[in-house]
Amino acid sequence: MEQVAEAAGVTRTTVHRRFANRQALVEALAAEAALKLAEAIEDGHPETAHPLVALHRATANVLRVKGAWGFALGPAVAHSEQAARTHEEIAHRCTELLGRIQAEGVIAPDADLEWVRRVFYALIGEALHGGEGAADSRREPAPDPDPDPDALPTRIIDTLLHGVGPRPSS
Repeated sequence: MEQVAEAAGVTRTTVHRRFANRQALVEALAAEAALKLAEAIEDGHPETAHPLVALHRATANVLRVKGAWGFALGPAVAHSEQAARTHEEIAHRCTELLGRIQAEGVIAPDADLEWVRRVFYALIGEALHGGEGAADSRREPAPDPDPDPDALPTRIIDTLLHGVGPRPSS
């Protein structure tokens, strides 16, 4: 708590007045980070934009937020009830967007959208962390991001929708 106060430029007493203990502070951070994530997704206009455009925008936004709020979105804070509710809503919104993409014929009609969503989340996690904390410490870290801000979201979506096999002819 002292380090948080110092980083925030306030006294320890100020932090303790607002948060009863470390857990309360962590839960508040988790809730705020989850709201930032929900806002990032909504900024992609998942209900009104073309579904692939919405997916790309949301993916780029999520990468930005997850990069900035990594700790507050990690497993260490997974027990925040408010954050958990927000993450459930985010998962629902994501599955709805994937359903719109499926309706466009880009995702197979018999694909399990819950599985597709989980793979999408895994791709984002791998892109951000590149195997950090994996049991095999010999894994290489994620490559340096391309200077083009669209490159990583495009790569994630391309992998999600087409896998790693040859691309279909246009």
